[in-house]
Amino acid sequence: MVKVAILHEGNAKKTNDNELLKLLIQELELDSERVVFFGMGVKSNFFKPEYPSYKNIKNSIENEEINKLLFVIDADYEHNDQKYGGYQNTEKALKNIIAELGFQNDSDIYIVCDPKTQEGYLESLILSSIPLQHKNCIQDFLYCSEFKSKDNHKSILNQIL
Repeated sequence: MVKVAILHEGNAKKTNDNELLKLLIQELELDSERVVFFGMGVKSNFFKPEYPSYKNIKNSIENEEINKLLFVIDADYEHNDQKYGGYQNTEKALKNIIAELGFQNDSDIYIVCDPKTQEGYLESLILSSIPLQHKNCIQDFLYCSEFKSKDNHKSILNQIL
């Protein structure tokens, strides 16, 4: 059975990224047995052509075990990382590595971020999708709390959920 490989940040066992992807696969009633997850660890590993997962994927493509790749990666913030931060930098660097590895005919990319700012990560996407009333409630809570990481969406979700 030919499979689809999904490459994502974190590890392949259980992360927020692959758990959300598994729920999406289930919701769309797709065959989850045809999907194999590759946890790439930190974002910078995506941009290392020698990263071990790429060798495994290349072999699987050559053996016709995998025929499609989906790269799911956070945009993060350009002010934190001039090279890979932000949507455009992430997209450019990822397209370059995909071409260098020869995966361009087999690949698609999804960059996770707040769609309005084109920065952030999974938690930013989640927070961007909630109703304005709930956003205001969270902002009011953060304003009157002693919560220290008011601009960090990951910290906000981990603390308030």
